[in-house]
Amino acid sequence: MATTTRSPSPVDPAAVDPTPVNRSTAAPKSAPKTSLTHRLWTGQVSYDFVGNRRTWYIFSAFLLVFCLVGIGVRGLQFSIEFSGGSKFQVDVAAVTSDTVGAFRSAAESAGVAGLDATVTTIGANRVSIETRSLEVPEQIAVRAAIAEQAQVAAEEVAYDQIGASWGAEVTRKAIIALVVFMGLVSLLIGLYFRYAKMAISALTTLLHDLIVTVGVYAWVGFSVTPATLTGVLTILGYSLYDTVVVFDKVRENWGNLEDSKLTYAEAANLADNQVVVRSLNTTIIGVLPVAALLFAGSIVLGSGPLEDIGLSLFVGMIAGAYSSIFLATPLLSQLKDLEPAVQEHDQRVLRRRAKAKRLPQGRSDRPDSEEPEDDSEPGSNLEDTVVSISVAAAADQDSPAATKKSTAERRQPQHRSRAQRKKQT
Repeated sequence: MATTTRSPSPVDPAAVDPTPVNRSTAAPKSAPKTSLTHRLWTGQVSYDFVGNRRTWYIFSAFLLVFCLVGIGVRGLQFSIEFSGGSKFQVDVAAVTSDTVGAFRSAAESAGVAGLDATVTTIGANRVSIETRSLEVPEQIAVRAAIAEQAQVAAEEVAYDQIGASWGAEVTRKAIIALVVFMGLVSLLIGLYFRYAKMAISALTTLLHDLIVTVGVYAWVGFSVTPATLTGVLTILGYSLYDTVVVFDKVRENWGNLEDSKLTYAEAANLADNQVVVRSLNTTIIGVLPVAALLFAGSIVLGSGPLEDIGLSLFVGMIAGAYSSIFLATPLLSQLKDLEPAVQEHDQRVLRRRAKAKRLPQGRSDRPDSEEPEDDSEPGSNLEDTVVSISVAAAADQDSPAATKKSTAERRQPQHRSRAQRKKQT
């Protein structure tokens, strides 16, 4: 069988574009994607924290009522460091799920009336029993019952007596520390921002965070210890730091009163949106190790200082981040709106915006005396100009001077003699 081979068809060189294709410029580049943080910072994405302040006020009021009810109904369980009492500690072979109940029953079996024993475990092999203040015979009886349950000698049971006067002194010093802290906070904010209403807003949010933390303690039933007080003072400082960051951004956005193009509420709301991601990230990073601390204190160790300070830090940091964004800035904006200068500025900004919307497209925001008056129809000036130019050009071409110049410039044939032509060749 014969096979036929087809020669390739000739390619038209004109059909091939020898110019190399630059792939980087062949297709238009899409706009770079911006992060949520950048869009919040520039105002492209915004949530109206200030405009929805009524919602956050209602939610915070409900939260405060819930916490106050917990404090009033359940009350706070103060540890013996505040109320005074007797404390026993003993080592056991291993802590089990029945350890707490067994040692409570053993202490109550000592025959002491109104013992009100509180049993907690510390680590994997230590038990702590707290009771009211005991007399010497009562203390000996309870100590012997605990030693019998732990199967050790009575001398191996550690015993501490904490007087009520010492607990009252600790309470008094704690209240003094809280009052001094609030006073220094007010003075610091007043000197830094030179504005009393910022101090009022900051102190209001601090009280909110304090009530929420104490209310959660009341509902959960944890004992209030010196570690709890340490955690409360720590979270007040954290909440203050977050609030100062937001207020500093509010002051930066507000700037000069005369040059600002935003109302005070808009400047405050923009500041909230600009720092909300930072506040959220800071809170998450801070809460994660605190959550681990709370887990280790309540689950792994059973109870103790880690549990007390962990709960106060966990609740207080979340409450502080919430109040600095959703309460402090809207409250500051509401107080600021009462000032006559701010009201006048806000009205001036709104009038400018309304006037800019009424102006035709392409006209500047100038007084009417500076605007040129023009009652002609749109486009008529352009048509008249084109017609005038065409008529003038036609008139110039028909004039005698133009005709003479055109004739002179036209190239005429030259007539030469035969001798001149031969000489040239």
